[in-house]
Amino acid sequence: MSDDNQKKLIHWADFTADRIIRQRGDKEEYTVASGITPSGVVHFGNFREVITVDFVARALRDRGKKVRFIFSWDDYDTFRKVPLNLPKQEELKEYLFRPIVDTPDPYEEAESYAAHHEQSFESQLESVGVEVQPIYQAKKYRAGDYKSQIKKALEMKGDIAAILNEYRSTPYGDEYFPISVYCEKYQTDETEIIDWDGNNTITYKHKVHDYTGTIDLETTDKVKLPWRVDWPMRWVYENVDFEPGGKDHSSQGGSYTTAKEIVKLYGGEAPVYLQYDFVSIKGAGGKMSSSKGNLITVRDVLKVYEPEMVRWIFASYKSNVDFAVSFDLDVLKIYEDFDRQERLAFGVETGNEKKVNMAKRVYELSQIGDAPKECPFQPSFRHLCNVLQINDGNIDQAKNYYAKDLKNERDERRFNERSNCALHWLENYAPEEFKFKINSEATDTQCGEKQTEFLAKFSEFISNDWDTITTDKELHEKMYEIIHAVEVEPNDVFPVMYDRLISKEKGPKLAGFIRTIGKERVLKLFK
Repeated sequence: MSDDNQKKLIHWADFTADRIIRQRGDKEEYTVASGITPSGVVHFGNFREVITVDFVARALRDRGKKVRFIFSWDDYDTFRKVPLNLPKQEELKEYLFRPIVDTPDPYEEAESYAAHHEQSFESQLESVGVEVQPIYQAKKYRAGDYKSQIKKALEMKGDIAAILNEYRSTPYGDEYFPISVYCEKYQTDETEIIDWDGNNTITYKHKVHDYTGTIDLETTDKVKLPWRVDWPMRWVYENVDFEPGGKDHSSQGGSYTTAKEIVKLYGGEAPVYLQYDFVSIKGAGGKMSSSKGNLITVRDVLKVYEPEMVRWIFASYKSNVDFAVSFDLDVLKIYEDFDRQERLAFGVETGNEKKVNMAKRVYELSQIGDAPKECPFQPSFRHLCNVLQINDGNIDQAKNYYAKDLKNERDERRFNERSNCALHWLENYAPEEFKFKINSEATDTQCGEKQTEFLAKFSEFISNDWDTITTDKELHEKMYEIIHAVEVEPNDVFPVMYDRLISKEKGPKLAGFIRTIGKERVLKLFK
């Protein structure tokens, strides 16, 4: 399904890749960047930035370019708030205003609070085919890698203040310093700078405790640049060619507005930029927040959607469009849409050229590893939910129903992933009317004379002529034939049949449902 570059110039990731090459020059290797502060659980909303960069990285590689995808963990940031969804709340409060990297893991699994969230998110990225080169900022700062950049910021403090003051209601005066200091005695950054000698000595005082200290920029590891200076400094330090930003960073006077000016003071230029919009979860309510703890993670979404589908959902939207990922009944439609796009991409279904080309490109960007050579097996999610429930949630038993369709390892993986997603969705999100359990014994449903006659004739047909029926349509027509022969209304017999099968008044379409349940079980329940 490969296309030449011209044809590929239909997706926003490809337009962005071409813009990078045009604006940054034709280089052998490009650096694309993303980053997050591990202040709490990294939620699904944060994932949009990372997948945006991943799509652009892939588009550059498709143009024969080498790409370095760096991911900055801002773990030298301050631990400002204890998220509500974490254990050991009181213990964590003792570490407020210290570096996140020095805060202990409340789960006692990783070497620090930061490492816990970093390792968790990195493993989630791996499961959706995103490969990054992580950079841990605490290590960089503590190794003294940014010593000269910090000194330069101090030398340019007036120029930096002037840029920031353009967008501040209360302007900075001479008291402004573009650094923060973690106190050597009390470990927190509740400090203010009293003096800088113009060279290496910084004098600061702790705002909570009566303590004044001095540090030497050459030897200290307690100094950090604030975000608005740190971000543009790293653009130059890492030679970043592309980095997107969210709506909050992109607004007038936001951190991107000031960063693209401050970067010039460091002798660089802002990387190619792309604004992305927010993602929400339908039914979860509001913007996700690490501090509030109302979080859905990539791992949670992977319990409802296959990994390629998670990528496909993002690739299907322009980066500057906000959208919601559904956990409700819309899940059925999203699976149908994905399957249709997959068929278009493989030419199994036809569509206009523009639609087909976009389907192919979005599908390519959705793949983890090598794309399949032919259209994979597509068990309808809606029908799979029924088959699994008919088999009491047993995936191996349900697999027998699809045995003739599973041709290779890829089909097996699709079936297993989709089955696990279906079971999780049924258990956690499906509406009650969608759920059912096949009765193990016949129920004593009260039936009138006509209803009893219908059930007897229909059971007789199933008993004698089951093998003559090859499609749901044929069985549907046969049901109506018997309904007319008995002179009974469909509304009088269908609820009885559902009641016998699943003790409900309605359920999945009857003909297909009966065929899936199988002759023996249906006869047992109807007789």
